[in-house]
Amino acid sequence: MATKIDKEACRAAYNLVRDDGSAVIWVTFKYDGSTIVPGEQGAEYQHFIQQCTDDVRLFAFVRFTTGDAMSKRSKFALITWIGEDVSGLQRAKTGTDKTLVKEVVQSQVALAQPKKWSMLWWSFWVRIPEERSLSSVSVSLLRRP
Repeated sequence: MATKIDKEACRAAYNLVRDDGSAVIWVTFKYDGSTIVPGEQGAEYQHFIQQCTDDVRLFAFVRFTTGDAMSKRSKFALITWIGEDVSGLQRAKTGTDKTLVKEVVQSQVALAQPKKWSMLWWSFWVRIPEERSLSSVSVSLLRRP
């Protein structure tokens, strides 16, 4: 069965993360049967990390702040998480389903696929525990249009 996405609900969750006045800095998009829907959301990055378990596949849109006290700006990342225990067929579908998420999460400019959590780190982001290995993660760095 072809995957669908609940565009209105996902767009609303996406806009929460983009809103500088919102405390929400991340949202996940998960599978509900063959439909991608908004999942968890939060204001603490560590709570996002807890969503990335070995048996799930999900997408996440994350906001982080860069700059110094005089010049702060928001940056965004689109993360694709595929846990180690996800089947081969689901792994393959996740790659093609990412295009549905990109229709909601606009302005993609770069893509990376780290092999360990420790590689998913920038000097202005929360450091992720190195002992957390993963099977497949892709990160798209986004800029605000």
